[in-house]
Amino acid sequence: MEHVVAYFETIPPLHRTIILIGGITFFWILEGIMPLFGTGYKKWKHALPNLFFTLTTILVNLPLAFLLLKTSDWTVANDFGIINWLPEMPFWLYVLLGVMLLDLIGAYTAHWVEHKVKPLWMVHLVHHSDHNVDTTTANRHHPLESVVRYIFTVVGVFLVGAPIGIIMLYQSVSVVLSQFNHANIKLPLRVDKAIGWFIISPDMHKVHHHYKLPYTDSNYGNIFSIWDRMFGTYMELDRDKIVYGVDTFPDEKENSSIKGLLKQPFHKYRKPTGSEL
Repeated sequence: MEHVVAYFETIPPLHRTIILIGGITFFWILEGIMPLFGTGYKKWKHALPNLFFTLTTILVNLPLAFLLLKTSDWTVANDFGIINWLPEMPFWLYVLLGVMLLDLIGAYTAHWVEHKVKPLWMVHLVHHSDHNVDTTTANRHHPLESVVRYIFTVVGVFLVGAPIGIIMLYQSVSVVLSQFNHANIKLPLRVDKAIGWFIISPDMHKVHHHYKLPYTDSNYGNIFSIWDRMFGTYMELDRDKIVYGVDTFPDEKENSSIKGLLKQPFHKYRKPTGSEL
């Protein structure tokens, strides 16, 4: 484990790019072999806006990377943060707790807040308005959401007290797991169910992309499924009943247009069916 963390402490940008592109490529191929839903849609045409927003996410994250490094360095130098306040433990457990807590704050909590705060939901809407969820949907985030997510990640690093090696490990695992659980792949039900007890499985996350409440407001996790089970946000829905998109933003043409998606957060808020907001 020490060697793994040491590698991620100085992981070259090229290797991070390979992880990102390699993950999309692998799951893209897998989608053609074992699709959950028929691939009647034009995959490349569908992928273009999603890949555009993947690029904007990278461009937003690059200049902000120093914040993660500075925050991490400060917590380590000052012995600050949850994992540094706990009793001494095996290194593997230290790393696991660090990754889990970063996932809780930087992913689960951020995601939950985006669904509960109206302006943030309108920003997050770009991710949910995809009518054909597949592995390219994983990084379909409006640039404003990329900033919001980054803020939560920095807060997570500060509270957790994670060194940079654990942060880079977390981010790499997060990218691949997001590509996995968004992928349009059909695992055997028992396999998907078994995976879902530990990490977010494809079927578990697809419930979150159902077009109507209460399912949209469930299964917020990205890596670990424990948080949804612990905080009561876990739901199930038969995979054959899932319909992608958002009930109040049904225009598939607009939801497939880069220009339309860039403007989406600035629409007037539309109350979802059954919403209490």
